[in-house]
Amino acid sequence: MLHTREIRDMALEEIEDRLNDLQEELFNLKFRRAIQQLENPLKIRVLRREIARLKTILNEHEKGIRKLEATTEKAGR
Repeated sequence: MLHTREIRDMALEEIEDRLNDLQEELFNLKFRRAIQQLENPLKIRVLRREIARLKTILNEHEKGIRKLEATTEKAGR
């Protein structure tokens, strides 16, 4: 699980890739839950929260509320 500070230090492409990976993993877990019992059902909650965290940071970046650190470093060079 990544903390907010670590996510803000990532590049936009990295965040989008991580978001896609987590969404795919969440889909697979939900599918397995429908078929059989999961070893760790709390994993679904953790994934949902991390996806929400990533989406929130992306939304803040898109609206200009708070820019990503990696993006501002590249712009400053």
